Amino acid sequence: MVSGIGINLFDFQEKAVLKLIDLVGDENSKQTIIMKSPTGSGKTIILIDFVEEYLDKVDDNTAFIWLCPGKGDLEEQSRKKMQKYAPHRHTQNLFDALKCGFPAGSTTFINWELVTKVGNTALRDGEHANLYNRIAEAHRANLQFVVIIDEEHSNNTAKAKVVIDAFSAKNIIRVSATALENKRFEYFEIDELDVINAGLITKALYVNEGITEGMNVDEDYDCLLDLADSKRKDIANRYAEIGKTIRPLVLIQFPNGQPETIDAVEKKLESMGYTYENGMVSKWMSEDKRDLPDNLTANDGIPVFLLMKQAISTGWDCPRAKILVKLREGMSENFEIQTIGRIRRMPEAVHYDDDLLDFCYVYTFDEKYKMGLLTSIDKAYEMRRLFLKEKCKSFTLEKQLRDLDFAGLGEREVLYKLYDSLVAKYRLGNDKKQNKMLLEEAGYIFGDTIRGKILEGVFVRTTAVANSDNYRTIHRNVQTHNHGIYLLHAVDSIKTSIGMQTGKVKAILERLFRKGRMTNKKLVALETREFYAFVINNAQKLRQDFHEATANMIEQEGIPLQPKTALFHIPEQDFYKYDVNEKNERDYLKNAFEGYTSGFATSLVRSMPEVLFEQYCETRDDIDWVYKNGDSGKQYFSIVYIDSLQHQWLFYADYVVKMKDGTVWVIETKGGESKGKDKNIDIQIENKFNAFKSYAQEKGLHWGFVRDLNNRLYINNTVFALDMADDHWQPLEEVF
Repeated sequence: MVSGIGINLFDFQEKAVLKLIDLVGDENSKQTIIMKSPTGSGKTIILIDFVEEYLDKVDDNTAFIWLCPGKGDLEEQSRKKMQKYAPHRHTQNLFDALKCGFPAGSTTFINWELVTKVGNTALRDGEHANLYNRIAEAHRANLQFVVIIDEEHSNNTAKAKVVIDAFSAKNIIRVSATALENKRFEYFEIDELDVINAGLITKALYVNEGITEGMNVDEDYDCLLDLADSKRKDIANRYAEIGKTIRPLVLIQFPNGQPETIDAVEKKLESMGYTYENGMVSKWMSEDKRDLPDNLTANDGIPVFLLMKQAISTGWDCPRAKILVKLREGMSENFEIQTIGRIRRMPEAVHYDDDLLDFCYVYTFDEKYKMGLLTSIDKAYEMRRLFLKEKCKSFTLEKQLRDLDFAGLGEREVLYKLYDSLVAKYRLGNDKKQNKMLLEEAGYIFGDTIRGKILEGVFVRTTAVANSDNYRTIHRNVQTHNHGIYLLHAVDSIKTSIGMQTGKVKAILERLFRKGRMTNKKLVALETREFYAFVINNAQKLRQDFHEATANMIEQEGIPLQPKTALFHIPEQDFYKYDVNEKNERDYLKNAFEGYTSGFATSLVRSMPEVLFEQYCETRDDIDWVYKNGDSGKQYFSIVYIDSLQHQWLFYADYVVKMKDGTVWVIETKGGESKGKDKNIDIQIENKFNAFKSYAQEKGLHWGFVRDLNNRLYINNTVFALDMADDHWQPLEEVF
């Protein structure tokens, strides 16, 4: 069917336009409309036709605001498309609007960075009327605004919200390939299968074709580039066979960081006959754009490899891009699935009934696949700002901070603690071969290869990649000069569990597990290559075991630590998570913040003991106010505790409660028990309990740990016990 802009739309595009018209035209619709539109579905054409149809048939006294991400000049691309398909419509950019305002029937294309970046002149008062003045003029003229937010996930920030709110739009249309359904908004999506059936995007994508189970790999980029180039040549030859002048392009995506990786890949490509000099290679990175020809995106463009860092800019279209090689530096990087959109377009918007040409191809050793850039617009809750009640502004409490002069245990003492903990947990002894068998039995991996699992398979829907469990195992032969950065990443992940510097943690690991480091605390004696593989393969398990070692109970008052102190004031304004779907919402009048309701204390945004505790406080006439503390940050109330390695950590008690008689209670909530199972997940609970007890005794405060059991709350502020059947756990109402 011919659209309002004079071109034939596919059925799914026409239905999307009609759906937008219906929702925007319906006074009962929610203000925000989310359209999930897969990459390649022609969302710009859909939106242009929607604007045309709305102005022509619904309300011409409307101005459209089309907000685009700042990178890639997407707003100019979109404006040029509208000028091409709807030349009779008035289009303008932000600076045109600042000069002349927002005429009825106009569409203003705005680059997000112009209105959200700090220091931009667009929002300064000056010789020209600023954006807010022009918006006010339009409102005085009774003009309606409809705001279109392209790639909505890219700019869902507080600054962006201020700009959007200023328009007081009749409707806000958010469009993205990665949006999630949310009950707060109108939502509809274009089915990826409809886009495939229209021939606009590939029939499927093949991940890691040619990688076999148990395959040995010497160097990641060697393997991946060889596979990608072989596939590129096959595709190029097939295009030639059917008489198509299309040169397939391979995108090589680098992580942030190491220029050495880029250099190595450039040398590898050169050995394959591809260089910047012969025009076969181009580079597009923020700090380096080399040999980018004008016809890079044309089907007959010369370069066959494009080096890029992270994802190519949003909105960049190159239909001849058929293959993506995603490299990595560490072992735990995520593959951002929206990047696949860059290679899913069909170069002539038709299928060729040939799987080689109708598929696109991804080669990567990434193990984790992440769908979209989840933002608060996608979540089932929103963040709301609340303001402190006047009577709470004068309240103060002394909080504790780390003493930076207190060093904790030294490297040798930490080594001994970790050794003792591992020996006790796995029943290890002096026989290193026996120790190795016991550790292996417990799940530790030994050998001189780095084990990895990689995704492999054919996927029709892009989202299916994130949900697949079709993994294959590969082995990398350890090369110490190449895999040093893998070792560094592994040690960095382990060090977070014990709070020590990378070099010291590496030395401890060597003394425990590597041959040649003289110590009587050696558990196994691994050769250098075996040691690299051991730490890299077992980083997560080592981190967990080391973390458990820090949780051994320690008498807080027996350590010569004098925490620093500072005066705590409740913040005069703060943001809290709010459950927009809370039914029968009730005001929580005891809370320290104005406007706090039961919507801020549901199971969606709070733990069960927190929900029950806030409900309980609302029933108490003798409570003056209740403050919910933050989880981290220097503005919140904190107490110092130390672990068994005598390293300092901060924890943030959940609630401060002031009674009407002036008594102050500080309460920490923890997971209780359910169906006989412990719900507490904090292995430092006992160290925190003891530190809390010492602090409260010193300051003369009432305090307690509160946990839930069968929907009732129990408190303990005497002697720690994990088992809630212990008599030290008393019903809350009997103590507090």
